[in-house]
Amino acid sequence: MKRLLMAAGLLGLAVVATTAPVLQSAHAQTPAVSAVQSGRDGQPGRGQGGGRAGGRGPGRGVRTRKAVLAWADTRNGIAQHDSVSHALAVIERLGYESGLYDTYIRTDSNIISKAPRMTDGKPASGGPGLSNVDAIFFLGHRDVPLDAQQKADLLSFVKEDGKGFVAAHTATTAFLDWSEFGEMIGARYDGHPWNTASGSVINEDPSFPATKHFPPVFNFTDEFYQAQDYSRARIRVLLRLDVSKMPPNSEVHRTDGDFPLAWAKMYGKGRVFYSSLGHAASTWDNPDVYHMYFEALKWSLGMSDADVTPRPLK
Repeated sequence: MKRLLMAAGLLGLAVVATTAPVLQSAHAQTPAVSAVQSGRDGQPGRGQGGGRAGGRGPGRGVRTRKAVLAWADTRNGIAQHDSVSHALAVIERLGYESGLYDTYIRTDSNIISKAPRMTDGKPASGGPGLSNVDAIFFLGHRDVPLDAQQKADLLSFVKEDGKGFVAAHTATTAFLDWSEFGEMIGARYDGHPWNTASGSVINEDPSFPATKHFPPVFNFTDEFYQAQDYSRARIRVLLRLDVSKMPPNSEVHRTDGDFPLAWAKMYGKGRVFYSSLGHAASTWDNPDVYHMYFEALKWSLGMSDADVTPRPLK
């Protein structure tokens, strides 16, 4: 029995030793997860007897932390990204380790509704929906199936209810025939001239919570998305690829050199953030990247504030 207990203890230490470095930022002055281990509004976080916050379902108590729906419907994805599963796991872990929010990971778009239903049409029993979460982290692909009522509920969730919407990488490829979604997210996908390349990124807003840990200019390797159907009169660009330092490419459609990689905006009462960073699974283990999305979620949840007034290209 003693040997079994010792083995279990060593296994637990090994797991902690393996996962702990992922939640450490490369910048000591801006750790990826707040050093304050208590949850929001003084609720205990992990390691202080808090565990997970209870949900609103029968017998689960009252929720004490914010709830994030990590949603990634990829069934109609073209060139589905292997990074999706890991990205969702990272988002969940950041909330769990920090104690700031709980996460529902879902790939079933039926729950994108203020009154989710089961496959037989009856009301869903428990689980997440747009009536009991505070923000969405979206990593869907292409033509995600939603009916007219679901689309109305999603727009209302952000615009009227003032909830958060944080989207990553493939999100601008979704709902290309739904103009209101494009208005909400701020831009559309227009290819990736450089499939996987190293580029120079300009930090246009070092005061924004999700980008203040980045230096003014830094090198980064990723699949850089090209954006279209956007205006700087409606979004606040945070990060931009310096196209002047990229090799010539005939697939670059813009002539003004404006190649935004991250931006923030208001959509009615709701806070919206998008970044194209995150193509490869390994990118989500980069402290700068997961720190960016963590701070973006906090901002979308109202845990921090920032000026997102649109600005012209400098």
